[in-house]
Amino acid sequence: MDKKPLFLQPALHEKIWGGTRLRDLFGYEIPSETTGECWGISAHPNGPAVIKNGALAGKTLAEAWTSHRELFGNYEGDDFPLLTKILDARDDLSVQVHPDDAYAQAKEHVPFGKTECWYIIDCDEGSEIVYGHTAPSREAFRKAVTEKKWNSLLRRVKVKPGDFFYVPSGTIHAICGGCLILETQQSSDTTYRVYDYDRPGKDGKPRDLHIEQSIEVANCPHVDPELTYRVRQEATAKFTELLREKYFTVSHWEIRGHADPIKKNWPFLLMSVLDGKGSLLIDGEPYPLKKGDHLLVPSSVEEVSLDGTLDLIVSNPV
Repeated sequence: MDKKPLFLQPALHEKIWGGTRLRDLFGYEIPSETTGECWGISAHPNGPAVIKNGALAGKTLAEAWTSHRELFGNYEGDDFPLLTKILDARDDLSVQVHPDDAYAQAKEHVPFGKTECWYIIDCDEGSEIVYGHTAPSREAFRKAVTEKKWNSLLRRVKVKPGDFFYVPSGTIHAICGGCLILETQQSSDTTYRVYDYDRPGKDGKPRDLHIEQSIEVANCPHVDPELTYRVRQEATAKFTELLREKYFTVSHWEIRGHADPIKKNWPFLLMSVLDGKGSLLIDGEPYPLKKGDHLLVPSSVEEVSLDGTLDLIVSNPV
């Protein structure tokens, strides 16, 4: 079985809140000065990534999933489970919420709800996010939304580079202006907007809201999830497991030289290079890595090593 990693060409998406940092910091060819999202590792039909190397070059990740499931350890399911994004929020995103699997399947007829998590790559001084709400019950949440008491309803949290947030389905949230974020999520594009600052979309009209769906799926009351980081410090590397939950595991790898082999405990591995350059080594074969690379390490690989100065977010399905 082929052990070569699959390097991926991201899909770029324009957003009214987007900017130019995906070009300026990562070198991506953006479609406009308002580019908000890089779907770096994606098999979603709304933005599939394209394989750049090897025998599958030119195929989408979705096509590889369908025709070469052995690369993914014959992982079960009709749909590739995860999606990795980088988001450049020049302006505030809408206040929104995502459904869980059961609601998404029943009401939207899609395979997944949307649980996600955020790693703050960079942000302006004083940047913040909306994370949860203050309503003690669904009835109180409905009343505050109906009366548009946004200032008292929405919880705002200051952020800084290196912060990490777990955003399970049902969490009221918004990424605010000035934030550059890597997001790991279920492979879903189902979003319910509850508030969008009364701003117009590209057509000059207010963007659609989904008030009833938002009220139905919002977690009431909001409870911050407890996170326990697991850290393994080596002489030239630090591995921090940020999250392990039922859909995915997400880690931050910091490489400062040569890292000893990391043995397989994944069906397949997703890697995104946030900064630096170096090499991924598989059976002694080096594969150059640089800032902005997104890749998938197939199931046949039993261990990986890394050389260089690299910061990566690494994830895998559970």
